[in-house]
Amino acid sequence: MQIRDRNLMPVWEKIQSGERLTLEDGLRAYTSGDLIGLGAMAHAVQKEKSGDAVYFVLNQKIEPTNVCVLACKFCDFAARKGDPHAYEMTVGEILGKLTPEIREVHITGGMPPDWPWERYLEIVRSVHDRLPEADIKAFTAVEIDFFHKKFRMPVEEVLRQLQSAGLRTMPGGGAEVFSERVRRLLFNQKIGAKTWLDIHRTAHRLGIPTNSTLLYGHIETLEERLIHMIRLREVQDETGGFLTFIPLAFQPGETGIKPAHRFTSAADDLRTIALSRLMLDNIPHIKAYWVMLTEEVASVALNFGADDMDGTVGGEKIAHDAGAVSPMTLAKERIIGLIRDAGKIPVERDAYYNPLHVHQERVVGKIPYLNSVPFYARLEKRDFRILPVVPRRMGMLCALGEIDAGPFSLMDFLRQEDDMELMGWCIATRDQVKSVMLFSKEGWRDLDGRTIGITDDTATSVHLLSVLLEKKYGVHARFERLHQGVNSYDGLDAVLLIGDEALRRNKHGLDGFELVYDLAREWYEWQKLPFVFAVWALRRSLPSAVKEELSGLVKGSLESVGGDFVSVAGPHGRRIGLTDEETQEYLSGFNYSLGEREREAIEVFRRLVPAAASGAHASPPDREGR
Repeated sequence: MQIRDRNLMPVWEKIQSGERLTLEDGLRAYTSGDLIGLGAMAHAVQKEKSGDAVYFVLNQKIEPTNVCVLACKFCDFAARKGDPHAYEMTVGEILGKLTPEIREVHITGGMPPDWPWERYLEIVRSVHDRLPEADIKAFTAVEIDFFHKKFRMPVEEVLRQLQSAGLRTMPGGGAEVFSERVRRLLFNQKIGAKTWLDIHRTAHRLGIPTNSTLLYGHIETLEERLIHMIRLREVQDETGGFLTFIPLAFQPGETGIKPAHRFTSAADDLRTIALSRLMLDNIPHIKAYWVMLTEEVASVALNFGADDMDGTVGGEKIAHDAGAVSPMTLAKERIIGLIRDAGKIPVERDAYYNPLHVHQERVVGKIPYLNSVPFYARLEKRDFRILPVVPRRMGMLCALGEIDAGPFSLMDFLRQEDDMELMGWCIATRDQVKSVMLFSKEGWRDLDGRTIGITDDTATSVHLLSVLLEKKYGVHARFERLHQGVNSYDGLDAVLLIGDEALRRNKHGLDGFELVYDLAREWYEWQKLPFVFAVWALRRSLPSAVKEELSGLVKGSLESVGGDFVSVAGPHGRRIGLTDEETQEYLSGFNYSLGEREREAIEVFRRLVPAAASGAHASPPDREGR
């Protein structure tokens, strides 16, 4: 890490130790003249979170109307009813813009005075019926507040009805900047910070993940930008519901707002991207929104902390009406090229950041949990690229031939072992794991016929749970697959969590679920064997030299760590609320070598799992039935 500005060193030291940055830290970094050093720090944080991955989505922007009751000073998009440039789309016109390959439909627009509530629901239902596999991301908090007031419904009821119609996520627009001073001057008719944040809290509570944004480059101060980020960070601590943060560069257009009579500079854009990544330690992704940044600046931002390029964004008008100079639609192959040019892995995603396709060779999967840190902390990548991906998704990508090696979920290895070759390492527990936990309202035998929520991450733990329920306790429960990210656990009798979230909940509890079961301990007490959750494997078709090189790299990383887990995993542990002592104790409970006892345990599980893996248990559906 080459940092020229010595004033940045205390900031970097705090980042390395896993400490959260303060407002003062942010101001020190924002005002530093060492842009390259700032970008290097943000890039290091981004790599730890996302590896070499940069995400994009095939999406379509729908703006049903530009007729709006508001008259915000910075908006060149809105029109009054009857204006020559005013428009209102029919449902048929909206559906005519959709094509089968679209994975995300993003709906926002004006707020007309005379549309009935049913018209909004019809738009969402119609899009969902036309593209049932696509994710509908619709209506900003400003629009939700408008519906709440106009139709005299509680915000929660507005969101529930939209959710029933097909809404899955919400965009982050309308936040602007959380400054009452700026709100009074530029958008006094719009909701302020409290209402925006409360609406997003409500969405998160209902299981609707959302994005978050900052509009910068107008009359706000650097301190106001940072306070905005800190307030988002505080809500994320409460709910965990923000998927991504999107710094939106102000497009001056013909608004006449001073001093923003020109576009933001590339240096300001990159600083803001970098500060976003450093300050928002608990928001998973930072987006370089090429529509406002231009594709050239967005590409550079991928080495300044951003890990998302948004997508094809067909049909976007709001930013372009304000003077955005980016192309209206960026083709899939152009996005892939920009990401590769930045030295990254192009990863096609859905709205929840689940990877659908990986457009890169020599990709090694990484389970993004604390228990896999020792494999990667000192791993030399050489010609390989690292893709953090949860166990279930890693197996799905492997089946598509898009991941070459990694610590695969045991179930995925058993399904694909004709094509995969075992390496000498695993993620196995002795008598407990602390991060594969069933949180329940009932005892084991009282779960018969009950509903258990299954995190979308799990590929093997769900089958271990099935085996324990059916073979050990004689119980048959119904499983519901939950999407990754924020969820509502209403109506569930138990919830299976894995990884870092299970560690957090094991320490602090999960409201409403008083009984907590460690699945590895249940297995050990029953079989007196360790449990192997994942095994390192690589594709048989890889050249021998590549196999040998990768094996040597993994072995070298583990040997360099030894048993001093805090030195490599302490910051990760602190970020999820563990002390160094707890991190050391947790990682010391794993066996990373695939020995005879582990191989015996695999064979026992292989014999037990077929019956439990039949029917619904093989792939528990999510709440949309997918």
